[in-house]
Amino acid sequence: MKLIRTKGRGAQQTAELLTALERRGSAALDAVLPAVRRIVADVRKRGDRALLRYAAAFDGLDGMGSLRVTKDEMAAAWEALDPALRLAISTAADQIRAFAVNQLPASWSDSSLDGLTTGQLVRPLGSVGCYVPSGRHPLPSTLLMTAIPAQVAGVERIVVVSPRPALETLAAAHLLGITEFYRLGGAHAVAALAYGTESVPRVDKIVGPGNLYVTAAKRLIAFDCAIDMLAGPTEIVVTSETGHPLDIASDLVAQAEHDPEALAILITTSAGLAKEVAAHAKSLSRTNPVARQALDRNGLVILASSLDEAHCITNRLAPEHLTVDAASDLDWVQNAGSVFIGRWSAQPMGDYISGPNHTLPTGGMARVRGGLSANDFVKLITVQQYNAAAMRALGPHAVLLAHAEGLTGHAQAITTRLSRRPRG
Repeated sequence: MKLIRTKGRGAQQTAELLTALERRGSAALDAVLPAVRRIVADVRKRGDRALLRYAAAFDGLDGMGSLRVTKDEMAAAWEALDPALRLAISTAADQIRAFAVNQLPASWSDSSLDGLTTGQLVRPLGSVGCYVPSGRHPLPSTLLMTAIPAQVAGVERIVVVSPRPALETLAAAHLLGITEFYRLGGAHAVAALAYGTESVPRVDKIVGPGNLYVTAAKRLIAFDCAIDMLAGPTEIVVTSETGHPLDIASDLVAQAEHDPEALAILITTSAGLAKEVAAHAKSLSRTNPVARQALDRNGLVILASSLDEAHCITNRLAPEHLTVDAASDLDWVQNAGSVFIGRWSAQPMGDYISGPNHTLPTGGMARVRGGLSANDFVKLITVQQYNAAAMRALGPHAVLLAHAEGLTGHAQAITTRLSRRPRG
């Protein structure tokens, strides 16, 4: 991990680096966009014919007969799991479901003026596609994190796609009662979900993380099919003064092992803590090649000149995962995907079992949104109902606003009602 200081020699270089980190995002997508554009257009135009070609080349699919996972296959996968792992998956599912239930927005109505009722209806999306990666590691946790909030929201059709799905992923699908599961991945899976083929009906929204090709495809189809967010490499920031060096280093290594491009940063004013964490991270990553590569590329220890500066840098970076020392630190946190407080709150607990979603904004997008939640699977429909008295009270004001905007038809629609004498 590289140690940089915000003051003294190298301060200008640090400032430039922080500015570049603020602007991190989807630039890496540009390199794969031409290939992804061809794949998406091909699947959109030729349907199953193109889908099968890409699925055979990239997913190892042997004909359309093996495209869809059967309920029996999912049930067999569940039975094949060790009972302790079945319990772990069930416990995680219960935690995630309980959290999603608390997140779900409610329908309501209110009468702030006699004769006027306003409110909102909460209605689920009709269908969603959950993308579950299956590259370096099987990720049954991602299936839980994407499908359960959709179930809580009441989504009727939940589709899962995953290339070469692992036994654990199939087992998790069985636990949740998933009935539509396809052995698909990459840009062609996204295209099939967005536009539909003869075998894969389209969905209203696509959620879940993926590699550069998946993310680029989601960006391309975003005007035709809703998406959750554009997910980049995993990010961790630990902002600490009193944390335990080994705990901090272990969290940095844990998130760094997701991806060689993962971003792992410690921000502190303590030179002693900075050096100890860097030493522990180096030691812990020796036998973890992916983490070691990520820490060599993107591992940083930022030595700030004051607490205020440390807090400011943290919010500027808007990290996906953030660890702080104490609950009082929440007072200054403005931008973060998910926050972990204190030494016992290991970040991998959030990846698996705490309850909050692990599908989180990266690339600085925590400035404008939070992680995946039950809210991503519903739509809010606003409602308004007037009687004659409420129309007489508010109508003249609306007429003035309509004339101010030069929209005479708007004004007429209101004055027509105002000129009508109420019955009785």
